[in-house]
Amino acid sequence: MKFTQPLFITITSIFLMSASATALAKNAIEKTTNYSVMEKFDVTNVAEHTWVVLGPTDMPNVENKGFMNNPAFVITNKSVIVIDPGSSLNVGRALLKKIRSKTDKPITHVFNSHVHGDHWLGNHAMQEAYPNVKIYAHPEMINEAKNGEAESWINLMKTLTEGATKDTKIVYPTTALKEGEAIKIDNITIKVHLNKKAHTKTDAMFEILEDKVLITGDNAFRARMPRLDDGSYVGNIKAMEVGLALDIEKVIPGHGPVGGKEVLSEFRDFLKIIYDTSKTLADDDMEAFEMKPIIVNKLKKFKTWDNFEGAIGKLISVAVLEAENED
Repeated sequence: MKFTQPLFITITSIFLMSASATALAKNAIEKTTNYSVMEKFDVTNVAEHTWVVLGPTDMPNVENKGFMNNPAFVITNKSVIVIDPGSSLNVGRALLKKIRSKTDKPITHVFNSHVHGDHWLGNHAMQEAYPNVKIYAHPEMINEAKNGEAESWINLMKTLTEGATKDTKIVYPTTALKEGEAIKIDNITIKVHLNKKAHTKTDAMFEILEDKVLITGDNAFRARMPRLDDGSYVGNIKAMEVGLALDIEKVIPGHGPVGGKEVLSEFRDFLKIIYDTSKTLADDDMEAFEMKPIIVNKLKKFKTWDNFEGAIGKLISVAVLEAENED
């Protein structure tokens, strides 16, 4: 096809304007992104295709700007799969930069482990960079997020970080996961393990079959105290048993260092000590505050976990309440 000179000039101008707009948008993102949230955290190669950025184990605050989970990604032969892209637009953008240090393949799929926003509000950055990205989550996670949890987490993260996450917008998962399904993405298979109630009522664990890796979300913690206000000791212990029965070699917890199956067995033991002891002592008519020194003594190997003193009292109270309701 032969263009007349004016038409050629017009088409060329449109192309150049489009390229210029793209460049300006990229520059705007660079200027508004605080990549320092992840600068001091290495990208760790867990298995052949699986990588993780191990976040700090403290709570969201001004210093960490909301970054405190373990975002993971899997590089397939054609694309990238992201699991739990973090707590905000900036954290998600910083994760994208980390991913780009390893591959330039497009991000096509994102998996969210549960409804707590420190793990999934980074969806905003994934969709911003890849508008057609497919985002998966537990069906109850999608329901709860749309019924107020997402907005609550947006406001909580903004408050805890004193505005560092203020530009984050809610990007909901759109595809509901099914228990036991195996999702084939290029040369990688993600097997889904859903829970009725463990850390929350919205939890999914992801098994990377080819790499023998399990990504637990907050069903497992390591070196950091958990929160079980929305969950169940019995259900969470059961989730750990499910993980221990799998053919896996590496475990990426929601918070804390990567390890083998000992991540699951240690966290199961932590939960069982609190729950079983509090249940027994409650049968002897002891109050939660009276149980605390006895349970703390049994938890000696976990006393170095972040926020142990701050969290243990509440965890005992939650265990007592669950045990009463179980009876």
